[in-house]
Amino acid sequence: MLRIALPNKGRLHQECRELLADAGLAVRASSERALTASLGGAFEAIFVRAQDIPEFVADGAADAGITGWDLVVESGRPLTSRLDLAFGRCTIVVAAREDSGIRAVADIPEQSRVATVFPNITRTFFADQGKAVVLAPVSGAVEIAPHLGIADVIVDITSTGSTLRVNGLRPVCTVMESSARLISATTPLADAQKVRALDELAMALQSVLAARGRRYVMANVPRARLDEVKRILPGISGPTVIDVMNGGTMVAVHAVAPADTIFRTIADLKALGGEGILVTRIERLMP
Repeated sequence: MLRIALPNKGRLHQECRELLADAGLAVRASSERALTASLGGAFEAIFVRAQDIPEFVADGAADAGITGWDLVVESGRPLTSRLDLAFGRCTIVVAAREDSGIRAVADIPEQSRVATVFPNITRTFFADQGKAVVLAPVSGAVEIAPHLGIADVIVDITSTGSTLRVNGLRPVCTVMESSARLISATTPLADAQKVRALDELAMALQSVLAARGRRYVMANVPRARLDEVKRILPGISGPTVIDVMNGGTMVAVHAVAPADTIFRTIADLKALGGEGILVTRIERLMP
């Protein structure tokens, strides 16, 4: 059975569980503190720290894992991103005190001290920039380092930038973007059944992600205005058109539409004579 390493706590843990449940792979554990669980009876999950998942997958203790891409890059292990799961989005940035006068990497003096919980990412970034700095690895509370004189600048993770602002810091530049990923070892699995299972897992998760932000729209519209309907409801490869029994001049159209424009879609369909409009959520969408 394919073994998948999942975060054992925090926001990533919760969002992983929700995504897997939507894919029909709900976590079945003997208790909330269980370190292993069944995923819908199809896979085995092991719960470990998010930062340890790259090691577990690279060493073969797990066949795949879900964790932040920043943690994968920091680990330096040979791993492949199989699927961007589109949650846990964040940015790693270089930041400095507002009153430091540093507005770009070029403004950072040589041999400046850089506090970070990402020493490998930071070392690589500044080496690529041709900037010699001194790393000051810390395990947390990076934002306080410039105020205590521990470091001149920091490299830290941010989602909205509010924590930086509260602590009198400003972003200088972006080091990398990150999100939760389904990962596997760069070396292909030797077991053909596990390879197939991993492909099926990625496909199942992708179908759930594709359905998010989409709606299924059904409506009866005038047959004479189908060209306009196609513009309003392009769908994936065009709307499905179905004759309505005793419908006369009306036909039924079905199509997938973006959720964020559904208000406009409904209004446009009504404007051209549409009726019986029905909008539903989609659980899975296979391209």
